Parts: sequence; C-alpha cells; structure tokens
Amino acid sequence: MSQVENFLRSLQFERNASAHTVSAYAGDIAEFRRLVMDDPEFDDFASVDQDQARSFVMQLYNLGNSKRTVQRKLSALRALCAFLLKRGEISSNPFTNLPPIKSDKPLPIVMHIAQVEQLLAAIPRYWETKKADGLVRSEELADMAALRDSALTETIYSGGLRISEAVGLNVGDLDLAEGVMQLRGKGKKERLAALGGPAVRAIQSYLRQRRMNGEAILPETPLFVNKSGTRLSARSYQRNLQEYLAFAGLPADFTPHKLRHSFATHLLDAGSDLRSVQELLGHENLSTTQIYTHVSVQRLKKVYDKAHPHSGSRKKDE
Repeated sequence: MSQVENFLRSLQFERNASAHTVSAYAGDIAEFRRLVMDDPEFDDFASVDQDQARSFVMQLYNLGNSKRTVQRKLSALRALCAFLLKRGEISSNPFTNLPPIKSDKPLPIVMHIAQVEQLLAAIPRYWETKKADGLVRSEELADMAALRDSALTETIYSGGLRISEAVGLNVGDLDLAEGVMQLRGKGKKERLAALGGPAVRAIQSYLRQRRMNGEAILPETPLFVNKSGTRLSARSYQRNLQEYLAFAGLPADFTPHKLRHSFATHLLDAGSDLRSVQELLGHENLSTTQIYTHVSVQRLKKVYDKAHPHSGSRKKDE
C-alpha cells in the first residue's frame, strides 16, 4: 500500500475522519502531486524538500486560491508528512516552518437595526401562528418558548453575547435593576455586559411566567431552560432561530453570532469608541475589535455613494 493510501486509511479508520475530510485531503495531495511533482502517482515523500513545499504555495496563489484555501491545502500535506515522519518513512516535514500565511479575514455579516426588530417581532407571531394552526403539543409550552426566545434574543443583542455565554447564564448573574449581567466568556474570563431596557423587560416577563407556573427561581437556576426545565442548549436555540428567520423572511445565514456582530457595529455606527466596544465584547486584543470599524466604514461609504451627488457612483444624468 502506498504512503498516501496508508495515510488516508489512517484518517478514516484510526482518526474517524469524515468521508468529506478524507476526500478533501486526497484532493489536496493529488493537487501537490500534479502541480509540483508533475506525477499523479508520485509516492516518495522522503524526497520532497521545503523548496518544493514553497513552490506548491506559490503555484496555488498563481491559480487564484485565497489565503484560507492555501492554508487548508497546506494543512493536508503537513498532516500527511507528520504521519510519515511518525512512521519513520521520512526524516523531516517539509511543510512545517514555512513563512506564515495570514488569512484574509472576511468582514462579519451584520443585521440592520430594522432586521433585528423584524426578527424580534417575528418570534411571538411565529408561536401564535403555530397555535392557530394546531401545530403545537401544548399552548402553554408554546407561550413559554415565545417568551424565552424573545428574552434570549434580546439578551444576546443587548450585550453582544456569544451564544455559549447567553445560555450559560444563571438567574443570579443578572442585576435587572442596574441593567447589567456577569458573564463567563472564553478562557473562563469574566466580564460585565449591559442589559438594555427591552432585554430587561423581556427577561422579567419570562421569569414572571415561570414563577406563575410554580417554578422556584433561585440564583443558581439556569436563566434559559428547555421544556424539561434543564438548561437550554445552544443548538436548540440555533434551530429555533432558523424557524424565526424563515417566518420573518430574513436571510437564513443570520446566526446568533451575527447578533453579536450587529451589536458591535451598531454601537460604532452610533459613535461609540473602539475601546469601550472592545471591553463590552470581551476581546483581549483591540485588533480583534477593529474589524467592526471596517464594517462601519463600508456602510458609511454605501450611504455616501447612494446619497451624495458627487460620490462618483451616481449616473451623470441624475
């Protein structure tokens, strides 16, 4: 069995890689064989050196591949050679220690304020429609789902939360009187986030209904729960969100994280300073937050191009 076949077999049966991953790795390796070695059956990776690895990178760029795609293809070759190195079939991995490739970071997709409002309005209407059509097991559970998901959506957008942070909240993490919440973010780092008026009112309505249903609400009680009374999972909310987006006629690629992106962009659009947004998002480095300034600038340019008579993008006869 060839070196490549052994590697792909190891991926599939020892590492339990998906068929899609195995196929992608096989395609990337085949591309190296074809572009650099000029031999689709090449199987002597002990003879491959770093110059040939660099040549692969350059040829991929010349073919118009993005930095992200180049990184992915290099990852496949790096993994193959790491496998062969471990087996003693090669003496070094030529695909390591190459000059770093920085990914082209795509600008985050954000929702316009009107789209956020459209989404929030759709949640209770969605459940009312389901009830009217007789498509719910229990009207009480449908009402609770509407209150919960309205409160959760408001909370994510109000504080710029990651979905994991939002579903991880306990009742005791909130100070509704002050409009703040204590979050446990990445790396177990804690920070304070804001709760705006609409979010506070939505949470109060949701908790009031839970109490009316006889539930004991304690500080350690999960804030957002499923129909069984246990903590709501991120996946459950993401699944519901897709239903709300479809019902509202909004793009299906809007995700909970797009609400976080929207929070940051809307703050900057309104004149907030970058440092404050950095703190609210819980970013360790300011450079991570700066991508939202590019989004704001792009939106400003679109407004300018559309409205200003000398923008250069308007028709001459306008």
